[in-house]
Amino acid sequence: MSPIRQLKEVFFLAKNPPKGPGRRGAVKGRSQFTGPGGHSVKRDASTGRILDMKADLKPFKGVRREK
Repeated sequence: MSPIRQLKEVFFLAKNPPKGPGRRGAVKGRSQFTGPGGHSVKRDASTGRILDMKADLKPFKGVRREK
């Protein structure tokens, strides 16, 4: 029996993630708006506290936008 075959029987090998979206639906409790310079800024919906700002000009994925 080959050494690789023995490893497969003893250890679980790493697998690729499933195909398709990693998230189902929107992120809850968060919103985003366009901040200075056109960067997206993420905000906590309940407290209004600013959590994060994107370095590029693309919006956050799955986070609702404020109007």
